Amino acid sequence: MKNRIIFLTVAAFLWISVFSISAQPVVVKATIDSTQILIGEQTKIHLEIAANKGQALQIPVISDTLMANVEVLEISKIDTTDIGNNRILLKYDYLVTAFDSALYLLPPFKVISGVDTAYSNELALKVSTLPVDVESKQFYDIKEIIKPKFVLMDYLPIILYILLGLVLAAAIAYIIYRIINKKSLIPFKKEEPYVPPHVRAIRELDAIKIQKLWQQGRMKEYHSDITDTLRKYIESRFEVGAMEMTSGEILDKLRGYSDADISYDNLKQILLLADFVKFAKYNPLPDENELSLMNAYLFVNNTKKEEIPAEVEGDKEKNTDKEEKNKEKI
Repeated sequence: MKNRIIFLTVAAFLWISVFSISAQPVVVKATIDSTQILIGEQTKIHLEIAANKGQALQIPVISDTLMANVEVLEISKIDTTDIGNNRILLKYDYLVTAFDSALYLLPPFKVISGVDTAYSNELALKVSTLPVDVESKQFYDIKEIIKPKFVLMDYLPIILYILLGLVLAAAIAYIIYRIINKKSLIPFKKEEPYVPPHVRAIRELDAIKIQKLWQQGRMKEYHSDITDTLRKYIESRFEVGAMEMTSGEILDKLRGYSDADISYDNLKQILLLADFVKFAKYNPLPDENELSLMNAYLFVNNTKKEEIPAEVEGDKEKNTDKEEKNKEKI
């Protein structure tokens, strides 16, 4: 029975000790390096917060001023120290200054922990001004006025505005000139000489032949270039929207053109083989690659439409007129 009483007494003592340790309050302490400064001078306020480990704290959040006319220039990082007995000490500093002479009673710093609030001690800061001899009325600049160095970037916006104004003025003058002279606002653009569809197609096929794409393993690109060339040729030669058609639609459309009958099978071979290469990943034999290019040449040459130059047509018309006049004379 006696041992039981001793055990309960010791347990109660330990529980009270632990409870007293865990229940220690938050302690906030503030100190200042100098309580008297001149206008514009700086001093540091040191803040210390003692609390239990793991305790949620809401520390003071100060951005720019502690109070009216007392400015915060810098806030240091928080330094955490373990002080034993499950307690920690948080330290950080505020660098402050003031530009109005007065005696400032700084408000206490407030730290919130749950439903409890702890306050620091109050601080006083006296800000004094320098005595000025107003009787002599002799005031001098601290330093002479220094002319700044020339920096081109400082004048860059002005230069850009001037250039923009000159461009606008030139554009307005040009428009007025064109209107007064009754000329088009867009300068005359020289038209490129007309090239017949079959000539353009042959040139593109020659370029494909020189590139030697299929010899480099670029099968898809090789057959796509050939079919694209033929589609553009068919579109110009037969006035068919071949660029938007499938291979089957092109072949069905050309069945009605007698000019294409002689080379219909050549075109069919080219288009079908190209579809196999592009969509079925078919790898043609060298002879098949060469055959597609050769059939492309045959299709263009067999279906080309020889166009009579305008000068030749004019000469023919003149000759016809002369013949009719001679007949009338006879």
